Amino acid sequence: MTAPRLTSAAFALGGILLFAYPVLRPSGDDAVAMASTGWVTGHLAAMLGFVLLGLGVLGLHQVLGDRLSLRAAAVTWVGAGLTLPYYGAEDFGLHVIAARSLADGNPALMELATQFRFHPVAITMFASGLALLGVGAVMAAVAVWRTGTLPRQAGIVLGLGFALFIPQFFSPYPVRIAHGALIMIGALWLASSLVRARRTGVAA
Repeated sequence: MTAPRLTSAAFALGGILLFAYPVLRPSGDDAVAMASTGWVTGHLAAMLGFVLLGLGVLGLHQVLGDRLSLRAAAVTWVGAGLTLPYYGAEDFGLHVIAARSLADGNPALMELATQFRFHPVAITMFASGLALLGVGAVMAAVAVWRTGTLPRQAGIVLGLGFALFIPQFFSPYPVRIAHGALIMIGALWLASSLVRARRTGVAA
């Protein structure tokens, strides 16, 4: 498969997975939610989505060939690297704690979840990683706009979605699902633009 096709697939699948994240993840943050299968599958979808985003932005650089898209890929990879440890611990660590809390009938165990989530190093890495993912996505959108190789608006929605990733955590859950839909729409738009460009020979 050529670079545009692989890049398009990475953006499309990544966008779908990042939409699946809030859809599959329970709306609550209690032991029942964290012990559920939806908690594990939702967070796993998010982690895979971040990885695919990094691959997509790297492939976008191969299509555009400019310095800004290369920097966007580097920033995105660093952001994903800082974000994934926190998501992994939330996915698997909190799931085990919550399941044990329910099995033992010991709600006090959930204090461990709070201690992890707000540990200064953990939360700083998490916030920094998401911020860098947002910066990388915006840089990629600007690169698309500047080069004119793809439709200029193609990267804007995806960049906006990642720029809003941190604020959406403080929103009602329907807004979080809408945010996931925004990212999916942006990713699919960029993916379809790459497919059309390949067909017309622009991104050969």
